[in-house]
Amino acid sequence: MDDISTSALFSVLMLLLFFSGFFSMSETSMMALNRYRLKHLSNRGHRGAQLTSLLLEKTDKLLGVILLCNNLLNAAAATLVTVITVRLIGESEFALAVGTLSITAALLVFSEITPKVIGAAYPERIAIPSSYILAPLLKLFYPVIWLLNLFVQALLWLLRLKPPSASAAHLNMEELHTLVLEAGHYIPPKHQSIFLNLFELENIGVDDIMIPRNQIEAIDLDAPEEMIREQLATSHHTRLPVYRGRLDNIVGVIHIRHVLHQVRNSEINTEMLQEIVREPYFIPAGTSLFSQLQHFQENRRHIGLVVDEYGELLGLVSLEDILEEIVGEFGSQPTAHGGIYPQDDGSWLVDGGCSLRDLNRKLKLNLPLDGPKTLNGLVLEHFEDIPEAGTSFKINGHTLEIVQTQDRIVKVVRIFPLSSSSE
Repeated sequence: MDDISTSALFSVLMLLLFFSGFFSMSETSMMALNRYRLKHLSNRGHRGAQLTSLLLEKTDKLLGVILLCNNLLNAAAATLVTVITVRLIGESEFALAVGTLSITAALLVFSEITPKVIGAAYPERIAIPSSYILAPLLKLFYPVIWLLNLFVQALLWLLRLKPPSASAAHLNMEELHTLVLEAGHYIPPKHQSIFLNLFELENIGVDDIMIPRNQIEAIDLDAPEEMIREQLATSHHTRLPVYRGRLDNIVGVIHIRHVLHQVRNSEINTEMLQEIVREPYFIPAGTSLFSQLQHFQENRRHIGLVVDEYGELLGLVSLEDILEEIVGEFGSQPTAHGGIYPQDDGSWLVDGGCSLRDLNRKLKLNLPLDGPKTLNGLVLEHFEDIPEAGTSFKINGHTLEIVQTQDRIVKVVRIFPLSSSSE
């Protein structure tokens, strides 16, 4: 080595540091690579992605070849620095200290920190091209890697450690929810909203979105036929529950289309309606929307009647109600109906029977959902009494004012926007 010039030794040192940096950068990029993006590219036939996937399936062997090459290069660089130091300074202890500090600093800057920062920042750009180099090296050094991994497996066995396989790493629902939240820059807002709403279906029950029993539009077969005909003619729904005498005595459900079909042959009367009534479909209270959506599909139903554990009717839920929880309101002006009336001052007059979930979704409020389901229930729970008209109070930063009460319920409440209530 005495015949080699010092400048040539420096050149070789630079090459060693460069190749060491390459392996450090490859290691970090391989570990930081998005596995789902890689699988997508691999399924599309990307040769580099397929090769990278094969390498990542055997992480122990991949890390083995990277670290083997990296440490060989680092050891060679350290030896070369020692030779250069002896030539320039001598064989004193000071010279050895200078050489040690120099190679440590060079390895950290050029072969470790900088390459790994680059690898973490651009994993896909680096990992996939690197696989074309790492794959042949793995084949070349396979006997050595196999022998080294034999010692590694023995050491892990002594420590009673069993690393999980790469295929065992799967996202759970919470992680997938977070992934969708973090992907706001890559998917349209509406798509993101639909995905997030789908995750929530398991946590929302039919009780949260049902139409309360006092707001159910239904046909009483014991009513005069003229009243029944008028109700059918003015109904905005395609399916209506049918009962006798009182709402708890549900007979079934009729489809307006079937009524119109019968009208062509005969006049609307009670006997004709009884012929086209379909048996009622009951839903236990507390059923999640996700489960109920499946039940609607399996039973080919569009509406169901929610009952409690004693069989008492609580409300009605439809397939459209569940779909609105996923995609949002179907109406073109969601805040102009459903018991919500915008005012000129920016506030809203709201019927006491309005669902808190609807208010939060339509008006972007933050009313609590862990207790009562309606605005009337929320007010009564807050005061533990029937408040007088004109009473104002705050819930979660929102200012509410009682406008009208009747009998034992709160009929109308004024809700002020958050900006106005905070002033």
